[in-house]
Amino acid sequence: MDPELHKALRLKAVETSQSVSELVNKVVREALSEDAEDIEAFEERVGEPLISYDEMIKRLRRDARI
Repeated sequence: MDPELHKALRLKAVETSQSVSELVNKVVREALSEDAEDIEAFEERVGEPLISYDEMIKRLRRDARI
């Protein structure tokens, strides 16, 4: 682990009265939860047709989003 990140993590642990492990576990749980949501969203959209990057840009321009 990057020494500066580790130092910041230790300081946060002291300030929040939590252990470094508790802080790391919380962040890992949140990241895994976000990954699970992303996977679920991909699975829900698996049947949708794919469009190219160029087509997406055209649609965004057509809809005045860019």
